[in-house]
Amino acid sequence: MRLIPLVSAAFILLVPGPSSAQEWIEYSSPVDLFTVNFPAEPDVRETAYQTEYGVTVQGRVYSIENGSSRYSVTVVDYANVEAIHAARLDGCEGPSRTTANLCANPWVAELEGALDYASWNILRRDGEVTDYAYYRAERVEGRRIQLTNVDRSRTFAAIHMHENRLYIFEGTVPPGAPPPGLFQQSLGFIDDRGIRVRYETTYTNMHPPPPRVQYGEQANVVPDLAGLDMGMRRTFTEGPFARQTWEVDGSGDPMLVEAGAPGDSQGAP
Repeated sequence: MRLIPLVSAAFILLVPGPSSAQEWIEYSSPVDLFTVNFPAEPDVRETAYQTEYGVTVQGRVYSIENGSSRYSVTVVDYANVEAIHAARLDGCEGPSRTTANLCANPWVAELEGALDYASWNILRRDGEVTDYAYYRAERVEGRRIQLTNVDRSRTFAAIHMHENRLYIFEGTVPPGAPPPGLFQQSLGFIDDRGIRVRYETTYTNMHPPPPRVQYGEQANVVPDLAGLDMGMRRTFTEGPFARQTWEVDGSGDPMLVEAGAPGDSQGAP
């Protein structure tokens, strides 16, 4: 009789359960101003990134392997791309019909095309592209790409451009595994105070930013959103939160959305 509970307890210890999901951390970079869920603290390394117009800019790669899955965020700083191009063209003579294009500084095209150039570099990898679409995270516009790789693993990528920084989020899972939801649903951006950024309307890099929605400054007073899944909203008609709309964000926490604010037509959190 005593063996039954002991065997049951041993069996429970050997069976992986939901506790593995609780090991994930909400990681934020105060240097590169992003936030995302990782299975553990990522490795960080410097990288040199060659742009579409052949100059090299600096960046960082945040990466980690979790079993057969891999997660990474590559951040490339385009802030000095105008000066880098100007230095490369120093001494270029012109203008003339033969040198006008050679002496032009294409920094505007670099910034406006950085998102699509990064997407193109992923699209041309070996493997099958199974999804390519417009995408928004915190209403920052971007691109969404899914690949089935040669080894049948799958890569889920999101590319964004925010405040002249290029962000490439990639989660790769083994064949047959579910998509990397904890990673995908949590990606976002923060300001220099560490507060998560969300806009009222679509943010496009190099254009005036739209007003921000309050996010993370609720003075620790939040409503109970029990029963709502990630991305779902509740509008209150009475009580201390009357005329406010709240949403469950990518980390599972309540997030204040302005009352009556339009929904994200792309379905992005």
